[in-house]
Amino acid sequence: MIVAMNENGDVAADAEIPDKMFFKIREVAQIVGVKPHVLRYWETEFTSLAPRKNRNGQRLYTRKDVQGAMEIRRLLHVERFSIAGARQRLKKRRDPSKRKKSLQGARDDLAEILRMLEKDGTGQIGGQPGS
Repeated sequence: MIVAMNENGDVAADAEIPDKMFFKIREVAQIVGVKPHVLRYWETEFTSLAPRKNRNGQRLYTRKDVQGAMEIRRLLHVERFSIAGARQRLKKRRDPSKRKKSLQGARDDLAEILRMLEKDGTGQIGGQPGS
């Protein structure tokens, strides 16, 4: 399989992943555009990349694992994040409940400010024109 690369030698975001349930490490390395030892290292650094192992101890990556490896490669090689920075970025994306809570909190704060402005009647914070 040939990996889709852009002009900078980066794996294209839409690189095609074959339609199958499990992938061996060599296949994933080829799709992602890294060597197998790099994937093994990433497994130690990123908890989200944890392929199952068969009875023989061979790694079996799922489609989700392949997509995760492609995202890790993009963060490290294209966006130039450090390992720690990429780990933080992935953690933020993985926890949408915290993001949803913070957005709800911001929405509640803005609604409260709007109520205060409407109650005041001047349309100005604190009721003083020009402040």
